[in-house]
Amino acid sequence: MVVAGRRRSIAFSIALGVGLIFVILLLYVGWVLLNWKNGILLFLGIVLLATIISGVVLNTTFLVREVRRNEQHDAFINAVTHELKTPVASIRLYLETLQTRPVDESKRQEFYRVMLADSERLLASIEQVLRTGRIGSTTHHKLNLARIDLNGVVEECVSRALALYQISAALLEYRPGPPSTIVGDSDEVRAAIFNLIDNAVKFSKSPIKVTVETSTVDSKYVQVRVTDQGAGIPKIELKQIFKRFYRVPGPLATRVKGTGLGLYIVRSVAKRHGGRAWAVSEGPGRGSTFVLQLPIVK
Repeated sequence: MVVAGRRRSIAFSIALGVGLIFVILLLYVGWVLLNWKNGILLFLGIVLLATIISGVVLNTTFLVREVRRNEQHDAFINAVTHELKTPVASIRLYLETLQTRPVDESKRQEFYRVMLADSERLLASIEQVLRTGRIGSTTHHKLNLARIDLNGVVEECVSRALALYQISAALLEYRPGPPSTIVGDSDEVRAAIFNLIDNAVKFSKSPIKVTVETSTVDSKYVQVRVTDQGAGIPKIELKQIFKRFYRVPGPLATRVKGTGLGLYIVRSVAKRHGGRAWAVSEGPGRGSTFVLQLPIVK
């Protein structure tokens, strides 16, 4: 209902702007025909008309942007609510089952495993929101800089993803490049790399096939490349996906839950460390490659 109301507001504003421009043009044409000798007034009228039209266009543009921003914010709130509520409800259900009836040991251990996985999912969602707040803070959260073995961090993130999704190393392959050392905040770098791997696994088609590799560029930069054979990304969306709260529209966004913060964090971490991040895709259904590039230190 809220979205429909906003769309009606946009349609009304656009229609109002177009109507005003049309009326002004009619009045202006009539005025010019009646006063064609008044050159100075004609010039001033042209300036006035251009100013009014520009104002209407700018007003409509800002309105559309604001409505889109609000829609993304609402989608983020709904996604976060789901990401927080679902694991809590699951954990509570298993705890109530353990409390109200006897459960054999094998089943009990399975319950524990599921509850631990849900707890990790809950903590990850909370950490995403908190990290976004720190990155976007006007106080610019200070980096805890240290020398980092990037290959070691990538290997740790791959191992975490293998355990989280219960998949084999053949489906999530790691190809380490030459040893590379960077200076950065290990917590932020680890979060950025894991977000790339996590996204690749979540958005992959069955069977999953994700490749993670590191390589150096001119001995100045090290790249982490995460390639999947999943849904792919339309070329027009390749820059948009790194914006906060943004998710590529379509049925896949509905099926795969998320907060729309993961790639925003990746690009923010890259910028804060003097690097950059980007995505490459041949289009829908043709997979994607995400690249995180960071400067090497000797």
